[in-house]
Amino acid sequence: MIKILHNPRCGKSREGIALLEQSGKTFEIVKYLDHPLDENELIALIQKLKIAPLDLVRQKEKIWIEQFKGKSLSDAEVINAISKNPILMERPIFMTENKAVIGRPPQKVIDFLKQ
Repeated sequence: MIKILHNPRCGKSREGIALLEQSGKTFEIVKYLDHPLDENELIALIQKLKIAPLDLVRQKEKIWIEQFKGKSLSDAEVINAISKNPILMERPIFMTENKAVIGRPPQKVIDFLKQ
């Protein structure tokens, strides 16, 4: 089953749900702002995405700019920041048991759904 880490206020996230609905595949919506991922879940997600923790951060978010920008943070510190401030996480994210993709641009979602 596909899970989408979704923020209802995000247009790209809503587009992602529309793509899932069009695909006909079964999926689960996880509103990650209401149910934030803990550090272990974030580590597993980052491994599935095959990215560095910093690549999961929305670096233009106000909280990032005010609290973290310009600081030299370890991977663990970045993961901790995301777990405590889930709004920092890129979205939408589509995942299965073995793989994941950040759904920007939407073509990445389309390619993910074809696999």
